[in-house]
Amino acid sequence: MQKGKPATPVKSYDGTDAMRFRGRRLKSGWKELFFMSEITKDSVTRSRVNARKIAVTAIFTAMAVVLMYLEFNLPFVPPFLKFDFSELPVLIGSFALGPVYGIVIELLKNLIHLPVTATAGIGEMSNFITGSFYVFTAGKIYEKHRTRKGAIVSMLIATAVLALLAVPFNYFITLPLYGSVLNYSTEAIVGMSSAVNPLITDKTSLVLWAFLPFNLFKGLVIGFITFWVYKPISKLINSTYKKTR
Repeated sequence: MQKGKPATPVKSYDGTDAMRFRGRRLKSGWKELFFMSEITKDSVTRSRVNARKIAVTAIFTAMAVVLMYLEFNLPFVPPFLKFDFSELPVLIGSFALGPVYGIVIELLKNLIHLPVTATAGIGEMSNFITGSFYVFTAGKIYEKHRTRKGAIVSMLIATAVLALLAVPFNYFITLPLYGSVLNYSTEAIVGMSSAVNPLITDKTSLVLWAFLPFNLFKGLVIGFITFWVYKPISKLINSTYKKTR
């Protein structure tokens, strides 16, 4: 006779096992609920941070646009190079929000100014590129050294970067664009410039004795003003930076 397989013992659960099982399910449910709650909180926080960034960006952009309209000529500088203080709120915005937002404010400022351009957008394009050199460099350095000394160093280095990069940019891009788009030949621009600065005699001397000193002066003046207003607004800058991280 074949031997049958031994019967598998049936494990019985008493009331204690059932309560433990329900307890584990309840605990798991609370964990899931807590996890979902944290995700919701994080999402709300991120939304508030983004809203604050947009609001601050809009404020600094509006200030920059207004200041861009208050432009004027400087002595010994060609009349087509207009000075304004619009980089001031852009630089402060770069300190408060970060270097990328400095470029965003710079871009918005020039886009808003486009409808009233007198240079077919060439001036605005040049202002955006050179301004971005300045505010991104300063904002990036200040992001690592958030002190008054860090602000001074960042602005000095940014001014040097602005002046040095503006020379080849204007020589190889801006001046040829004026000729091809607006039919302003380099010779005509040199002639106009030499009337206010006799050191300007050709294209090379134009960028060296007009664009270079103009951008050096602009970077130093904006940096100087920012230095003096840094103390009263540093708390606002650092507070905004922390709230938008």
